[in-house]
Amino acid sequence: MRIQAIETARLYLRSFEREDARFAVGIWNDPEMGEYLPDEAMEEIDEAYLKEIERLPEDKECCYLISELKDTHERIGTCSFMASDDGKTYDIAYCVHRDYWRKGFATEAAKGMIDYAVRQGARKITVRVNKENAGSNRVVRKLGFEVTGETTYQKRGTEKVFADYLYELHV
Repeated sequence: MRIQAIETARLYLRSFEREDARFAVGIWNDPEMGEYLPDEAMEEIDEAYLKEIERLPEDKECCYLISELKDTHERIGTCSFMASDDGKTYDIAYCVHRDYWRKGFATEAAKGMIDYAVRQGARKITVRVNKENAGSNRVVRKLGFEVTGETTYQKRGTEKVFADYLYELHV
């Protein structure tokens, strides 16, 4: 799914392009930056996996975005959302490159997606956050999300099982 760029004070959240695949994989599969994400860390990028990521712009259900600085267009992270069939619920996700941690960019990207969803008629925003991810848990709580449940997932290609909080924000 593709959309017009979402603009925030410092960021553009623009549609993911094939050329963004290596950047995204560099974050998602990094042992530190991707620690709480479902994909496993990779020392070398698997070409078949990379081809799979290059096809993300073609996804009809999920909107994959790249967050970039407005002033330089430098890529600083990834984010995504999926809308329910009736458009009343949006599930969001975000990830910021470690060089931009603790500068408010995760909060700004999440807020940008929330504002976009509200303009589209959303009544509820959901997000899943790993219980151990203190920074991301702070972000969603600061934005007014409340824990409504818990779930687990197995990290792709590993035996590791992680626990997430399920958050909701009613708008």
